[in-house]
Amino acid sequence: MNRLLSFFIILSLSGLLNSCFTFKLSTKDASIPPEARTISVQYFQNNALIVEPSLSQQFTDGLKDYIQANTRLILVNGLGDLDFEGVITGYDVKPVSITSDQAAQNRFTITIKVKYTCSVKEDQDFEATFSRFEDYPSSQNFESVKAELTEKIMKLLIEDVFNKAFVNW
Repeated sequence: MNRLLSFFIILSLSGLLNSCFTFKLSTKDASIPPEARTISVQYFQNNALIVEPSLSQQFTDGLKDYIQANTRLILVNGLGDLDFEGVITGYDVKPVSITSDQAAQNRFTITIKVKYTCSVKEDQDFEATFSRFEDYPSSQNFESVKAELTEKIMKLLIEDVFNKAFVNW
């Protein structure tokens, strides 16, 4: 009987403590103006010196997918209550760590410029440049690591844009 009573006390206390200290962070609750119902993402042109053919589509679609997965907004063609537009301005590889007379590591960087327009709360509009990079050993051929590095960088850039627009970090 004593064991049963102890079990129920511990169970009750753990339930109480759990409910008191629960922390929930949801991107669905991002700081989106309640009046906003729709969102649009314009095609991001690639104006970098080196043009990777699929990069524009990859970023544009990735941003659309991320927004749809993490907000209540309805994606529309044309202009929505909230709108993203921009260009890819940088796509380059440079040596960063040099030993003796050769590079030990290379840095792959992608840079984008984004314009965000919030028609329901104009004080939230912004224009910003985002840049992310990944380093890789110079012993690896860039073509063999390009897809993996591009995916990582794109994910980070999309999160940066989303956070700037909706999370107010």
